[in-house]
Amino acid sequence: MATAVKGSIIVEGHELTVSNPEKLLWPEMGITKLVYLQRLAALAPWLIKHCQGRYLTTIRYPNGIHGKSFYQKNCPQPQPSFVRTAAQGDIQYVHLDSLPALLWLGNLACLEFHASFDRIGEPERPTEWILDLDPSREEEPRIMEAAGHVGALLSSLGIAAVPKTSGATGVQIIVPLQPDLTFDELRRLGQFVGEYLVQAHPGLFTIERLKKHRGDLIYVDYLQHYQGKTLSAPYTPRARAAASVSTPLEWEEVRRDVKPADFHLLNICDRLEATGDLIDRVAPQNLRPIVQFITR
Repeated sequence: MATAVKGSIIVEGHELTVSNPEKLLWPEMGITKLVYLQRLAALAPWLIKHCQGRYLTTIRYPNGIHGKSFYQKNCPQPQPSFVRTAAQGDIQYVHLDSLPALLWLGNLACLEFHASFDRIGEPERPTEWILDLDPSREEEPRIMEAAGHVGALLSSLGIAAVPKTSGATGVQIIVPLQPDLTFDELRRLGQFVGEYLVQAHPGLFTIERLKKHRGDLIYVDYLQHYQGKTLSAPYTPRARAAASVSTPLEWEEVRRDVKPADFHLLNICDRLEATGDLIDRVAPQNLRPIVQFITR
């Protein structure tokens, strides 16, 4: 019978257990748990920034990406003293605000980090608006074309935005916001944008909620952006064969038709060291005049 292997590391004065460090989590990329934790530590400043202050849901893969998985909303137990939580309803979510907490989750094989749109203690006024472009096909060669059309439309409205790979098959368009509008107001804006895209590009976009009725069209999901819902956080790894990471892009990269799998755990930190966080380049937008115009 195999004997479980354990070790420990000291992170910011806290001792963390590392169990089964040689277990393969992403076999195709040769990424073991130990390598994952090393990469996660390097990625931490950016990933924590986009999860801090939000309710965190993780997806755990105890035996790697090809094994069974489950969503984790409540904080795993036993809970170390350095892990903080935030209550929403009857759920105690992890408040991811430190490197030790991140690596503790990594050791538990939390391979994906999904952050809430609403912030802890500030549920009504989101600090970003997100349109989720969700392909109906597992492989969608038009996803960057679709993202380009959305970017062009927003630009025509005077809205600056950042495209982001989901790390899986989709692309999200992120608009940093001044915390002024409600989720309901942003939904109305999202519906306006979605309906326009469907009219302008009927062979590419849909706002049909039921996947079985979408055919091969790309769903403009403006409904996901709402209080209590989550989305893959910027810089979260994904449980895909390529160990892809949800990555903000330059619009020029969208025009070059980059692929989500181009950005993964083994190269993302080099990119970030070179470019920084592209989301930081866009100032918080004031969308109040546009919302008032389309709803009058």
